[in-house]
Amino acid sequence: MRLRKKKNLTPRMERCGDIWVKQPDTRRGQWLQDRTETELHLEIGSGRGRFTVETAASVPSALLVAIEREPNATIVAMERARGMELGNILFVDGDAAKLTEMFAPGEVARIYLNFSDPWPARRHEKRRLTSPGFLEMYRRILTSDGEIHFKTDNRPLFDYSVRQFPACGYALDEVTYDLHEQDIVGVMTDYEAKFHELGLPICRCVARLEAQHD
Repeated sequence: MRLRKKKNLTPRMERCGDIWVKQPDTRRGQWLQDRTETELHLEIGSGRGRFTVETAASVPSALLVAIEREPNATIVAMERARGMELGNILFVDGDAAKLTEMFAPGEVARIYLNFSDPWPARRHEKRRLTSPGFLEMYRRILTSDGEIHFKTDNRPLFDYSVRQFPACGYALDEVTYDLHEQDIVGVMTDYEAKFHELGLPICRCVARLEAQHD
């Protein structure tokens, strides 16, 4: 994601210090400690936060941790959360490849993957967030009945993903190749709203953990 650099980025980030987690590894296994929320949800690639804040507002019983590597997007999301006075969101500037350093085994109940980079070249397959390496890593931090909610406008990536989920021990549910065909369903991201206005179909599925496979 390439965004125009925000003015006064550093002081604006610091003003959101109460919801910006700079050292997520120190909270590993303790994200819900001393909190009222009963589940931990994770969004990887939260962008400017439209989906993040609306989802957190609709599920107050869950703590939503949003990971985004682009600070010019993160600041927009954090200021949105502050503007809505939401207390069940935390933001992390981190690398999805290091999730097991941030979260303990069985700590995360749900993962959201929204419009992830498709990395279409075969040589880049390992970078796709639905590649076997990532799916195995998610298994290690998800609860025994944990689930992944995946949305994309990229049909080749979706076709690839619906093959990988079952191969890595996930049961597929709610598979659709045109989520908003009849009417808008669920919370949209900023990009998703633009895609929908252009008439581009959105693919979505839910992948739920099955018993550990060999």
